[in-house]
Amino acid sequence: MALQESGEMYLETIYVLSQSSSAVRAIDIGEELGYTKPSVSRALGVLRDEGLIKKDSDGYIKLTEAGEIMAKRTYERHTVLTKILMELGIDEETATEDACRIEHYISDKTFEAIKAHLKKYGSN
Repeated sequence: MALQESGEMYLETIYVLSQSSSAVRAIDIGEELGYTKPSVSRALGVLRDEGLIKKDSDGYIKLTEAGEIMAKRTYERHTVLTKILMELGIDEETATEDACRIEHYISDKTFEAIKAHLKKYGSN
């Protein structure tokens, strides 16, 4: 299933927030991304309709299995791309911002080649 960049950002944010807290709320997502409550509500509705998130009985947002797969994929791309850009001498802030843009558009083939390169030549 193809998901737009904004949907991937929401899933990645939910994933990252859920790593430090088991209780992820819409307000937490909005604060993290800097989006308004109505924007977050609309986006979460789309993700719910796509079967990528669900709300538990307390209203906390959880990734479904499919949502977690997509979120982990996006997060891995973000962290690997940030790392390689920093190894090229880019400062962390710029590397993080650029990785965030690139992660949504890079092909699987190119990303796998980057990971292989990092594994072979990158620092640990």
